[in-house]
Amino acid sequence: VQLQASGGGLVQAGGSLRLSCAASGRTFSSYAMTWFRQAPGKERVFVAAINWSGSSTYYADSVKDRFTISRDNAKNTVYLQMNYLKSEDTAVYYCAVSTKKSAVVAYYSGEVDAWGQGTQVTVSS
Repeated sequence: VQLQASGGGLVQAGGSLRLSCAASGRTFSSYAMTWFRQAPGKERVFVAAINWSGSSTYYADSVKDRFTISRDNAKNTVYLQMNYLKSEDTAVYYCAVSTKKSAVVAYYSGEVDAWGQGTQVTVSS
């Protein structure tokens, strides 16, 4: 599977962005999808996951109630709507295909089958 992330950019604190990740290759709708992010000098960390059907989601505490993950299996695309952005949200954001179907299991397993190329999000304070 190949993933193409887009939608990053520069935004002021308190603003919003929507990231997209288009998938091609094998069956997109069979697996959970996840977003991770990596800030400068830090490790890549989990942000959000959505199960194979889109009916269940899981979020890192740092983004809960501000970010929303969704997917459109007909378009082979997963989204990350980011609201009330903070300077600490500045990072490169990566989408990934999990090896699991469940969002919660995708989070706890941390297993990823494929990564997107990343898209830069910069939040100015």
